[in-house]
Amino acid sequence: MRLTILGGGGFRVPLVYGALLGDRAEGRVTEVVLHDLDTGRLSAVTRVLAEQAAGVPDAPAVRATTDLDEALSGADFVFSAIRVGGLEGRANDERVALEEGVLGQETVGAGGIAYGLRTVPVAVDIARRVARLAPDAWLINFTNPAGLVTEAMSRHLGDRVIGICDSPVGLGRRIARVLGADPREAWIDYVGLNHLGWVRGLRVAGRDQLPRLLDDPELLGSFEEGRLFGAEWLRSLGAVPNEYLHYYYFNREAVHAYQRAEKTRGAFLRDQQARFYEELRDPDAPALAAWMRTRAEREATYMAENREAAGAGEREADDLSGGYEKVALALMRAIARDERATLILNVRNRGTLSALDADAVIEVPCLVDAGGAHPFSVDPLPGHATGLVCAVKAVEREVLAAAESGSRATAVKAFALHPLVDSVNVARRLVEGYTRVHPGLAYLG
Repeated sequence: MRLTILGGGGFRVPLVYGALLGDRAEGRVTEVVLHDLDTGRLSAVTRVLAEQAAGVPDAPAVRATTDLDEALSGADFVFSAIRVGGLEGRANDERVALEEGVLGQETVGAGGIAYGLRTVPVAVDIARRVARLAPDAWLINFTNPAGLVTEAMSRHLGDRVIGICDSPVGLGRRIARVLGADPREAWIDYVGLNHLGWVRGLRVAGRDQLPRLLDDPELLGSFEEGRLFGAEWLRSLGAVPNEYLHYYYFNREAVHAYQRAEKTRGAFLRDQQARFYEELRDPDAPALAAWMRTRAEREATYMAENREAAGAGEREADDLSGGYEKVALALMRAIARDERATLILNVRNRGTLSALDADAVIEVPCLVDAGGAHPFSVDPLPGHATGLVCAVKAVEREVLAAAESGSRATAVKAFALHPLVDSVNVARRLVEGYTRVHPGLAYLG
């Protein structure tokens, strides 16, 4: 079975390959094709993968190419983890937004819109090529903003594109851990959009254990989201939000923390990864050791500004182990082998949330089998959550419309309608600023 990874020179690719090395079952991935436009990054990652595979019997063969059509032809699964504009683009997204006093995070607020406007045209081209060159392939999307990009691709691939994210998995794991439950035996009632969802219940043996967590201040203070949001606010919500909702509920504090930071997250990662890829230009440098050292620093500093603003402290050691590669592997196994699995995924709504239309991509628990991902029925979200979900989905639709039409006015509308952008004039200046620094937005007339 062949897996093609788009963005194959990306820093997190070894996580996926490492997960594949542990899969010894029949029907496993036997060939990995890495596609990237940067030959230097491809070379570096290929070296890391070679060191990972050393001594592993029947490790999946690895092939690298800069030809997209070649990479897609004959693929059984396509894993999309591209970053249009690179980390320099992310750093610019953050800088332009912060200059206007609004959030520039890569998936939330102005930064997420800018990233989406850059990425959607490229993602749509990929989806069309997959439909033509590998019509039986399943596309697993991790490209951010994951929900928006998955929805754009679904217009050409239907249900054969599925978005994944490790945030809901990590949140459910942390809640189960503090409740003394095995995450594998817990049903996580999680609903929303990508990076905009809530855990409303965690059932073990049919009993919801979340009320016990919400009633215990000591337990609430023992895990990251409890410290990030505070016990009082979580009890008011009656749920535990995805960590990205900190940008909404504590927006002023988050913006101030980012403005005070020595570097934005994008600038930090840009500089950190530049050092890694530069180090691997030396053919004698130990590739895997360099990657592991860089990854440890990356994970430990994740959302550091938010934790600092909330006084949440350092990340727990158990949260530094990643997770999206495990979701991707579980998804591929379930489809390829018809091994039923329950996973939280980004899929088309199909009536799951009555406030949204059938084609809207949402993030929800799904049953996965050979036929793909099927969302479970869920209870409606409370009014405050429904309002936020509908507002952000409306923005996503304007982003898709702007990317399709090239309309600058529609792009301004997308920014202006976002809950975290506080003025139409700010929206206009954001579009001006982003089109000035991003050649990829030249299509906005």
